[in-house]
Amino acid sequence: MIETGLSHTSELTVTQEVTATKIGSGDMEVLATPAMMALMENAAMLAVASHLPEGCTTVGGHIESSHLRPSKIGAKVTATAVVTKVDGKKIEFKVTAHCGEVLLGEGTHLRFIVDREKFLGKLG
Repeated sequence: MIETGLSHTSELTVTQEVTATKIGSGDMEVLATPAMMALMENAAMLAVASHLPEGCTTVGGHIESSHLRPSKIGAKVTATAVVTKVDGKKIEFKVTAHCGEVLLGEGTHLRFIVDREKFLGKLG
C-alpha cells in the first residue's frame, strides 16, 4: 500500500553524457535540466516501486521544478522524492535535488499506477 511519507533518494555523478551540451538543452558543460528532472523522476519511481501490486508500475504524468544552480562534471547530485498525496492511482510527490548541501532544484511530480501489459498494449 502506498502511503504519504514514502521516499527515496537517487544519485548520479555528473558526466559528459548528462551535460546540457550532450543532451541538447543548452550549450555548457554542466548538468542538464532534463537530466536533473529525470533523476527526480527516478527517485519517485523507486520510492513506491516495492509497494505496487504485482504487474504494475508507475508512469510520469507531470513534473515541475526549478533549476537554481549549475553542477560541474564530476559533481555528485542527489534527488529525493517524498509521497505527499495518494488518490487512487494518482501519486503526488515533492522532489528536490542537491549537490552536497546546496539546493539545485525543487518542485512537484505526479505519477500514475498502471498495469504494465495494458499500458504497453496501447502502443498498438
